[in-house]
Amino acid sequence: MKSPQESQSAFERVGECFYRYASNGKYYGRFEVNGKEYRLSLRTTDRKLAERNLSRLIDERSRIDPSAGRITLAALCDRYLTTVKNRAAKTVGQKTYICKRIKSDWPGGSQIQASRVVPSQIGAFLAQYTFGASSYNAHVEVIRAIFNMALADRLIAHSPAVGLKERKRSRPIRKTPAFSDFKQIVAEVRKQPFNADARDSADFIEFLGLAGLGQAEASSLTWGDVDFDRGQIITFRHKTRTGFAIPLFPQLRQLLERLRSEGTHAAAERVFRIKDAKKAFAGACKRLGLPAYSQRALRRMFITRAIEKGVDVKVISEWQGHRDGGKLILDTYSHVSRSHSQRMAQLMTEEEPVG
Repeated sequence: MKSPQESQSAFERVGECFYRYASNGKYYGRFEVNGKEYRLSLRTTDRKLAERNLSRLIDERSRIDPSAGRITLAALCDRYLTTVKNRAAKTVGQKTYICKRIKSDWPGGSQIQASRVVPSQIGAFLAQYTFGASSYNAHVEVIRAIFNMALADRLIAHSPAVGLKERKRSRPIRKTPAFSDFKQIVAEVRKQPFNADARDSADFIEFLGLAGLGQAEASSLTWGDVDFDRGQIITFRHKTRTGFAIPLFPQLRQLLERLRSEGTHAAAERVFRIKDAKKAFAGACKRLGLPAYSQRALRRMFITRAIEKGVDVKVISEWQGHRDGGKLILDTYSHVSRSHSQRMAQLMTEEEPVG
């Protein structure tokens, strides 16, 4: 066994913080950052590469807060969850579930120091499960957010999740009712004699289909949001947290004028007394022998019908509170726009346009 003196002499100082081990030619770094000394192998016998590795290691260690300690991955999960606790209950529940999985199923255990996590461990963790693109992407989002938070807090020098990629989600063509089906559903709900909420449910469903809005927007609508004189409705898209206006469509005005005529309505009073007509809607579909459409399908019906009527996609996107100029609608309803394009192509004849 070599004596301490012999072992010391085996290291040759070849530069500032830079050493070479005589017996195998490998380079080592010895440096101090924020009062802490590091002695690390540079894992190479190539001097130029060793110098680059040393520079990188000094930079990485200088970016870590020395007071952070050796925080574990499990502790990082707990720290992350405190930053999302004010989000929607469904979102918090999903992120809590994913963090619980990380803490219980992480390869090698979640008590590993966060700074020692490598990309292959993330890959091994995700490979344990069989799930679709949506669930996979939710896990990727949480893992990425956890390490980005740690990076911002100077708990780690770099994120092992930087190369994570989301899976492309398939876009199935969901069942959408025809406008005639929609009218049948409204009539079927309205005629139920022993249902005290039948009329309210029918009015609510009819509004969804004629306005092209979602259940959240409709349920929060007040009479102060409906401007009959200017012919518009001010609403709020809860999904994107943005306000926008839609025209008071001719097909919609009659319904709202009837509801207004049935009583005196204060500006702060809600237009509809119910917040959801899901049960009535499902029952009507079943009695009519129609597919099990959802209330959300009425928004798709509205958009499809607007495209088929020749309404500009950019205008439709504005009616939906989108800010992308129609890109989402073009991507989602490409099957409709292609069919519509073929119908419009038939108008391109040699005849001169009328008017």
